[in-house]
Amino acid sequence: MTHTLKTVWRAMRPPFLLLTVSVVTLGAALAVFETGVFHGLHFFLSLLGGLGLHASVNLFNEYEDFRSGLDSLTERTPFSGGSGALQADPDAAEAVQAAGWFLLGLAFVIGLWFWWTVGGGVVWIGLAGVVLVLGYTGRITRHPWLCLIAPGLAFGPLMVLGTYYVMTGQFSARALVVSLVPFFLVNNLLLLNQIPDIEADRQVGRRTFPMVMGVPLTLQVFNLFLLCAYGVLVMLVAAAWLPPVALLGLVTAIFALPMLLNLMRFRAGRRQALLPALGLNVAINLLTPLLVAAALFWLTRA
Repeated sequence: MTHTLKTVWRAMRPPFLLLTVSVVTLGAALAVFETGVFHGLHFFLSLLGGLGLHASVNLFNEYEDFRSGLDSLTERTPFSGGSGALQADPDAAEAVQAAGWFLLGLAFVIGLWFWWTVGGGVVWIGLAGVVLVLGYTGRITRHPWLCLIAPGLAFGPLMVLGTYYVMTGQFSARALVVSLVPFFLVNNLLLLNQIPDIEADRQVGRRTFPMVMGVPLTLQVFNLFLLCAYGVLVMLVAAAWLPPVALLGLVTAIFALPMLLNLMRFRAGRRQALLPALGLNVAINLLTPLLVAAALFWLTRA
């Protein structure tokens, strides 16, 4: 039993769950910045629900990739190719799937509680999240354009707006535009992570954006999305929708330059340059929303 639980834990990909913490914190910080009120229970439950959804999609992904044989074909890196948990412990496959359903159910129950206590707006956010969780591995990855934007939709508009809504009881145009920062960044996170898996994905019938459109165009889209993420933040401050201190999020540009240089080397044929670029991309995704959130919380307390 202990060994199975360890396998389930590994299959959740715990380090990547930090992305949910970062994005949910951004939504909560924006709500507190606008209202001056922090609802601790609502923040905790929105974080728990977000982690449940994120962990469940990871578990379903691990289970389905194990059953299809994909994870046996990938060249695993710390940032792509799965956790390898089920390759080491195949007898835990059904437990991994069951854990995915349990965590999805937990998020569903939390959504029902918010529906009852906050309002019906959370229903549409929750239903869209469930569709993405259940459809990502088996269906969305067969459609390159959906595969391109689905991760950003989940961690951008859905998570940021969802958290903002349960903290304030309403939606706002400002929250929607702020959510575009993680939208572009998280799209880039999965976009880059799919490059090492192109041949393996092809063998199991996937049609990811890098596979169908090619690596050169993929890297051009990556550069555009990165520019859009930082550009949205600058425009929000320029339009006075966010205070100047929110530009603290631009600090992560110090990771962007070496990342882009490594991607140029990768495109020139130095395959080993991709791995450090993947790591820097993760750092940008985790830190940018968190730094903006920290700035907003600090301004609220000042």
